This record gives sequence, C-alpha cells and structure tokens, in this order.
Amino acid sequence: MPSQEDARQTALHLSSLAGGDDVTRLAAARLLSRLSPIDATELLHEIIGLVHEGFAPARVSLAAFTRALEREASQIPYAPQLRRIAHISDLPEIETLFAEGPAAQEYDEDAAKRADSKLFTQSLGHLKTQARLTRNPDQLARLAAASNAEVVRNVLINPRLTEDLVVRIAARRPARPEPLVEIWRSQRWSTRPAVRRALAFNPYLPPEVGTKIVPLLSLADLKELSRDNAVHHALREQAKVLLQVSAT
Repeated sequence: MPSQEDARQTALHLSSLAGGDDVTRLAAARLLSRLSPIDATELLHEIIGLVHEGFAPARVSLAAFTRALEREASQIPYAPQLRRIAHISDLPEIETLFAEGPAAQEYDEDAAKRADSKLFTQSLGHLKTQARLTRNPDQLARLAAASNAEVVRNVLINPRLTEDLVVRIAARRPARPEPLVEIWRSQRWSTRPAVRRALAFNPYLPPEVGTKIVPLLSLADLKELSRDNAVHHALREQAKVLLQVSAT
C-alpha cells in the first residue's frame, strides 16, 4: 500500500515532467492503471494530504490525477470502482471526487442556440476561424459569449486571449455545460487558480467535472464554496470534507 513517502516521490516525478499539463495527465493515468484499485485510492489519499501540508508538487500531481480520472477513465479499468472502495475505506475526500447527474442549474440547449443565432449570422466554420485568429479584442470577447463548444474551443487557443476573459467565460450564467468543460480541458487555462475558481462556483458546471476541480481550490475558496447554496450540493459537501481534512 502506498505510503506518504511513495506519494511524495510520485508528486515529485509528475511535477518534474516536461511537456505541459497534458503530459502529466497521461502519465498520471498510466500510473493509476498499473495500481490496484485499493492502492490507487490510498495514493490519492496521501497526495491530498500532502496538498494540505503545503507540498507544492502534490498540487501539480493532484491536478494531473483528477484530470486523468475525468478524461482518461477508459485507460483506468477500475475507475468506476474507486468511489465504492473509498466509501468502504472511509476516505470521504476520495469518495467525493466522484459525482453524477445534472448541474445545479441547466440552460436549455434550444434557448442557447436561439441566443447564439441572435449574436451571430456567419457559418460555424467562419466563426471557428474568427475565434482562433481574430486580433480584435472586442470581436474575441463577443465570440467568447457563444454557447457552441467548438467556437469556444477555438477562442481558447487564440494567442490574444487574456485570463480575465477566460474567467468571464468560466463564470458566465446562464451557460451550457459544454463550453465550461472545454475550459477545464484546456491545457493553457485550466491550471490558472482564478479560472478554476470561476468554474467551481458556476452552478451550470456538471458536478462530475466540478468535483475534480474542488480539491485544487484554496482554503479560502473551500470555505466560501461550503456555504454557497447556488452550487451543486456535491461540491458543497466536498468542500466541507476537504476543510475537515485540512484541519486534522
């Protein structure tokens, strides 16, 4: 069973990898796939403990593990079992990483399409190209308001995009879930604390994504989230659990 020292070495290894967030995510997925489900649960428990002790590499590796659990579940054969194992092992900080169901609030897809049609008259292909290449900050901000995930995906790779605008997209309400998930999956932007915070506090974010972000928030954000009745109850309860972990 992994010890705290094993977790420390794992964190140091993952945080030292070159190539960006996607590389560490895939490495984390491979590591989890090689472990037994019980050992994987224990490793995540130790990593979260190191995060709350202030060990910086552990925060990097925790982000890699949570993103791997969301994006690379097909590479981890036992991923669906981890929640049950965490429950049996009395590890609520791991159990609460997994949530299902609709977001706390939902924006009707047809209503979102109607709103987009009022904003944009160009074809989807034209909008995607504009989103990726425009140099005009006002036009970029307008395109960022799209509910279409493909448009937002291209906005996110525009070199002139600023963190402030990404935070505005992440905090936008009402919002379709797909653009919010695109932000979480962006290697460039999902590592930014302000972006993570905006996503976690958005009641339109699917809870299965939100519960992967909450462990990466600051203690101040966790305290605020634990009292926020607008967010999904699973995220609120998860914040409470993590606050209890940090207090021990």
